[in-house]
Amino acid sequence: MSARLLPGAPVAESVLADVRQRVAALKDRGVQPSLATILVGDDDASAGYIRIKQKQAAELGFSSPHEHLSGDVTQADLLRVIAGFNDDKDVHGVLIQYPIPAHLDYDAALQTLDPDKDVDGMHPLNMGRLAVGLPGPLPCTPAGIEALLAFHGVEISGREVVILGRGATLGRPLAMLLAQKRPTANAAVTVVHTGVKDWPRYTQRAEILIAAAGVPGIIQPEHVKPGAVVIGAGVRYEGRRLLPDVDESCAEVAGAITPRVGGVGPTTVAMLFRNAVSAAERAG
Repeated sequence: MSARLLPGAPVAESVLADVRQRVAALKDRGVQPSLATILVGDDDASAGYIRIKQKQAAELGFSSPHEHLSGDVTQADLLRVIAGFNDDKDVHGVLIQYPIPAHLDYDAALQTLDPDKDVDGMHPLNMGRLAVGLPGPLPCTPAGIEALLAFHGVEISGREVVILGRGATLGRPLAMLLAQKRPTANAAVTVVHTGVKDWPRYTQRAEILIAAAGVPGIIQPEHVKPGAVVIGAGVRYEGRRLLPDVDESCAEVAGAITPRVGGVGPTTVAMLFRNAVSAAERAG
């Protein structure tokens, strides 16, 4: 068996086409959508991610004010920049590029951000909104995974989904999202993690398996139910080399699988801009 590939690029293109239409409608009403970015320090990878997002913002018609702070900036200075964007009515969304230098408290900084401008969907208030089913910006990678499954016609409702990984940015919010009563969710969701000695017992029964552990190669063919849908969401980097959770040999067992590169990544970025245009619509 050779699994059907589930690329993220066409999903992202579909989402961004909708974003472009919504940006145009906002501009017709005299509203210029704006996504502000904050970069702390001189990490090459982080600077590269900011450039990609700024380029995408320009292509979609967003303005993109940017603050680049030195690596030795104080927590108070970072909070002042965030407060400035919070108070600026012309800024609709704010992205604090992660990671930030170790002497700074990212969680404390995030908590000072206006939740309605939180395009990552990670503010505690937005996580609470997700938990109780209230509208608000959704965490980008979980929302992208739901969109990817729906785009490729993968039935989710009523099926058994197993998520390997319990992280606050992916495993936990994804479980809440896919359990909600909605045509593209409504699943029976199990969250398991590497602290469970017999975790393969859970993954082997999954109709949809989502790897979100951040442990390179943790999912091998023997961990996958034949014919299952496998989504590789967890990765680590070794320099510039991407090391996914899902071994490529799993394609010989799975019925459908995300590619090693170009799976969940493009959908994550697309969801960031969907959150940003939604924020502009609320404010406008």
